[in-house]
Amino acid sequence: MLDRPSRAARHYPFTAVVGLDSLKLALILNAVSPRTGGVLIRGEKGTAKSTVVRALAALLPPVAVVPGCRFSCDPAAPDPGCPDGPHGEEPLAAVRPARLAELPVGASEDRLTGSLDLERALTEGVRAFDPGLLAAAHRGVLYVDEVNLLHDHLVDLLLDAAALGMCYVERDAVSVRHAARFILVGTMNPEEGELRPQLLDRFGLTVEVTASRDPEERAEVVRRRLSFEDDPEGFADRWAGEEKDLAARVAEARGRLREVTLSDAALRKIATVCAAFGVDGMRADLITAHAAVAHAAWRGGDEVTAEDIRAAVRLALPHRRRRDPFDAPGLDESELDDLLGGQDTDPDPDGDGDGGPDPDPDGDPGGGPDQDPGPGSAPDTGSGADSDVGSDQGAGSDHGAGPEHDSGGGSRTAGPGASAGKRPAQPGEPYRVRTLAVPGLGTGSPGRRSRARTSYGRISGSRVPLGRLTSPHLTATLRAAAPYQRERGRTGPGLVVRAGDLREAVREGREGNLVLFVVDASGSMAARQRMGAVKGAVLSLLLDAYQRRDKVGLVTFRGAGAELVLPPTSSVEAGAARLRALPTGGRTPLAQGLRRAAEVVRVERLRDPSRRPLLVVVTDGRATSGTDADVLRAAALLRDVAAVVVDCENGPVRLGLAVRLAARLGGEAVRLDRLAAGGLRDLVRERGKAA
Repeated sequence: MLDRPSRAARHYPFTAVVGLDSLKLALILNAVSPRTGGVLIRGEKGTAKSTVVRALAALLPPVAVVPGCRFSCDPAAPDPGCPDGPHGEEPLAAVRPARLAELPVGASEDRLTGSLDLERALTEGVRAFDPGLLAAAHRGVLYVDEVNLLHDHLVDLLLDAAALGMCYVERDAVSVRHAARFILVGTMNPEEGELRPQLLDRFGLTVEVTASRDPEERAEVVRRRLSFEDDPEGFADRWAGEEKDLAARVAEARGRLREVTLSDAALRKIATVCAAFGVDGMRADLITAHAAVAHAAWRGGDEVTAEDIRAAVRLALPHRRRRDPFDAPGLDESELDDLLGGQDTDPDPDGDGDGGPDPDPDGDPGGGPDQDPGPGSAPDTGSGADSDVGSDQGAGSDHGAGPEHDSGGGSRTAGPGASAGKRPAQPGEPYRVRTLAVPGLGTGSPGRRSRARTSYGRISGSRVPLGRLTSPHLTATLRAAAPYQRERGRTGPGLVVRAGDLREAVREGREGNLVLFVVDASGSMAARQRMGAVKGAVLSLLLDAYQRRDKVGLVTFRGAGAELVLPPTSSVEAGAARLRALPTGGRTPLAQGLRRAAEVVRVERLRDPSRRPLLVVVTDGRATSGTDADVLRAAALLRDVAAVVVDCENGPVRLGLAVRLAARLGGEAVRLDRLAAGGLRDLVRERGKAA
């Protein structure tokens, strides 16, 4: 029988979404060929990313499954190793719609991969396995909203399963394996932090989406959304015909996939493009080939053409090109045209100019790729998050990077003939810095900086479960049960274990912190060579924060006061952009800078109490504005915050002012020229070791 979703559970129809043609195309190519490798959707908030993804499952062909199998085995080829098997040579078949499984940001490893129910195993003697979301998504779609906020170890598990098509769960001497083949779709807002390049590469395609700037198109978006909210069932019914036609077309293209020919000439062209754009490894070539074949099948062709390759490259390469850590994904369209031999003369079967049919049958405007609106079409946030995929600009573009930024391009790298008085000093080359860490043991967000109690990592102890038992500590459980065996009437081998004996493991891992930079931008720091070294050091620390999954903030002080240039954010790209455009000069209001930092820390502790702050003050210690008493009072506000002072004083005679400031803050000082990692001890020693 065919399972159908209830009318009340209907999502917004895929075909009713206005514009976003590149996003729709990327999702459809994965629906046609799951071997395309999934989609990563990057974009600002409020751009219908989740709406489009949730509507995707309705376009997938129904799947035949073995009745009662929790792992969705195909009756035509059941998995011989299925945990619910064996299913026999000719198992019964049932048909149900393809599923969309959603992985929430706060999910645990057990929720993702499944877990052994050791509570039942210990108390009832039953070996039971609870499947996770990877099993639920098998032969369907796995949707991860805010994938950049997931902890790295979960993303690694997720992408490994997507690449292998299998999920392995090995825990407590019991091993379970089951099939896990699904379309992986992730969404993220780059303003909240980037994925590591290694993880970006594991997504097959990527799309950059921004809200339309066309008033008519924006009005149509609101009009349709209001209509859907007023009558979801009626709205879905009005689009049912288009949804049915599009689903039939996806099924037809999927059936035609094996008939599409990828010639040697087309394959060489794909390899030439991938090599020219400097992508690492061979995954880009494979994904581009799969996407080009899927695009040819989608447009109804029987051979891959240059237009199919162009469409595939636009989606498969932007996030893979070799780039600096703070660059946004991008692709040079003119270079792509040159590599493909100029404008393609292959006929466009549907005449829509996109090399394939417009997935929006209503003919809404915005038919070009979402990522190619042209420079300057959207206001810049200074983070690089909204950089156009069609351009080859990264965080170094820096337009709009700060309130005192010269809009005439002062943030760009100064050439040999540039005037030093008009352009801010550019940072030196980043380098690997020593490890900074907050003392003690935290309980904050997963990361890679300071010690913390986490749900992953090495086992450091045990405790009575606070709720449902999720991570049993077998040794501690058996130790708790052992003294009571006689009174429990044990007569044979083994132990009698009761619920009160159960213990869970206490684990220790690493957390991410709030790293708040307080940078002296006064006249005493303004020499270009010196400020370039200072900016290079802060850029290196930002890169370190990027790798350790921290939030970062930037306070600068100069002239008459202090300014929060970058409010705490997970987007370290924004910090890099603001740093490059940072102007210098004026007096040194050190006390105001410290007071501003204390206020930022106070507010952030209210917003996120579990994330511990680390203060990094970059200064030569001079205070030419205010009194020494002002500095003492301001430093006292930060005595409970872990602090490091980067001493920028240079010259043959040193006054040691930065060292004195570090003492007042209760932190440590390090000279700027000794910040690089070199095998010495960490700058901030970890104290208060937990048991």
